[in-house]
Amino acid sequence: MVCARCIRVVQEELEKSGYSVTYIELGKVIIEAEESEKENIAKLLLVNGFELLEDETKKVIEKIKATLIEFIYSQEIEHFTGKISDLLKNKMAKDYNSLSSLFSSIEGITIEKYFIEQKVERVKELLMYGELNLSQISFELGYSSVQHLSNQFKKITGMPPSKFKEIANFKRRPLDKVR
Repeated sequence: MVCARCIRVVQEELEKSGYSVTYIELGKVIIEAEESEKENIAKLLLVNGFELLEDETKKVIEKIKATLIEFIYSQEIEHFTGKISDLLKNKMAKDYNSLSSLFSSIEGITIEKYFIEQKVERVKELLMYGELNLSQISFELGYSSVQHLSNQFKKITGMPPSKFKEIANFKRRPLDKVR
């Protein structure tokens, strides 16, 4: 689970199937069920695009991803002055070097690169909403400057944010123009 909608879908589907959800957060759900129900739960999750993780390595990787995504969507990010390594070390209570090595070996990408790619996806989302300008987006996502955001955006997408917004706006039609 990587977003609030994911949490809602998992909870609704489990409850609809008769399971009692006692706790749910990004990447983790605790339900009241017998061990024999594990296969049914795994199938239910798979149908909805999720996976039941039992491998400890996969659990750690998913916890890293969920922590970073949750952070990007939180209010904390705009005032955060520390390092992502410190954030993960504190949230996960594990040595960052071991987390980083594990993540890179499984995902084939560094944690930092993954974090940047997730931030760029958030920038795209905010640009498409059209409610904030680039300066506001830069501040909201904790970038040191608009130029820093623009450079990362271009490095990941191959185009500056202004061009992306132009293309995104081109693809959408105003509601009053839809027949």
